[in-house]
Amino acid sequence: MVGDHRRDRDDDGAAADRIPAVSAPVRSIIHARRYPLMRLLTWNIQCGKGCDGVTDLSRIVAVARQTLDADVFCFQEVSANFSRFGDGADQSAQLAALLPGYFAIFRPAIETMDRAGSIHCFGNMTLSRLPVLQIANHLLPFPGAGGVRSMRRHALEVTVQASFGAVRIVNTHLEFHSADQRQVQIARLLDLQQDASESPRPAGSRHDEPYGSQTVAASSLMCGDFNFDVADPQHALIDRSNRPGLNYRDAWIANRPGRPRAPTCGIYDRAQWADGPDCRDFIFATEDLVSRVRRIEVNEATDASDHQPLAIELAD
Repeated sequence: MVGDHRRDRDDDGAAADRIPAVSAPVRSIIHARRYPLMRLLTWNIQCGKGCDGVTDLSRIVAVARQTLDADVFCFQEVSANFSRFGDGADQSAQLAALLPGYFAIFRPAIETMDRAGSIHCFGNMTLSRLPVLQIANHLLPFPGAGGVRSMRRHALEVTVQASFGAVRIVNTHLEFHSADQRQVQIARLLDLQQDASESPRPAGSRHDEPYGSQTVAASSLMCGDFNFDVADPQHALIDRSNRPGLNYRDAWIANRPGRPRAPTCGIYDRAQWADGPDCRDFIFATEDLVSRVRRIEVNEATDASDHQPLAIELAD
C-alpha cells in the first residue's frame, strides 16, 4: 500500500524526457522552475467504477491525463482492501503505478483492521510532479456518528513548490448524509486556512530534526467533493468567508463571473443521482491566487465515474 509516499525510477513526467540523467526529486524542482503554469485536476473516481458498472483504474488515469496534463492529481474515494471496491485491491498502489513520474501520497479517512489483522483503508490520494514540501492528514469532525449513516472524512494537505511559491493543496471529501457534519467540517477547513494564513512559515532547509523542517504556506487550493451545491448556504460559508488572513474563493466564479456552472455529477448515473445533473465538486483558491486562474473546466463527456473531472490552470 502507498502508505506514505512512492517514487518511481522510471519517471516519464514532462520534464523527465528532457532531463533523464538527474534524480526524480531534482527533476520535479526543474519542472517547477521551467514551467510557469500550474495545472491541477480533482476527481471523485468512485473507486474506479464507471457508470457502466466496470471498475477500471486504467480508464480513470487515461481520462484524467486526456483531460489535463496535470502537475497535481487529486482523487477522492480511493480504496485499499475493501472487498466491495475494486475486488479488494490496493487502489493506491495501482494508481501510483499508473502514474509514474508523480510523487504519490495516499492517506485514509477510514483505517480499520479485521480479526485476521488485515488493514482496510478508504480516503483521498494526491499525486504531484511538483516538489512536495510537506504532508499533513487532517481528520475532520465526526459528531453524531452513532446516530446517522455517515463515515469519517478527512482533508489531505500536500504543500507543493510551484513556480510562484509554495501552495497548500487541500484534497477533501465532505459528508454526504449529514448536513450537520458538513457544517462543522467546513468550519474546521476554514480554521486550518486561517491558522496557515496568519502564521505562514517558509520552507525549511533542515531535515535533521522536526522544528526546522516545517513549512506553512498561506496560499492554498482546496478541492474535492463537498457534497453541497452552489445554491446551498454551505457553499457561501467558504466562498464568502471573511476571516483574518487569506480567504477561499470559488475559482469558477473568480475566473469568469456569470459563467453558467457545469455539472460535476449526475450526468450519466441517474440511479444514484435521481434528480439529474448537479454540481458538488469545487476548487477554491485563496484570494492571492485568484488573479492567477487562467482556466477552469469540467470534463462533461466521460462516464468513467459518477462524478466528472474538474481541471484548473494557474499562471505565474
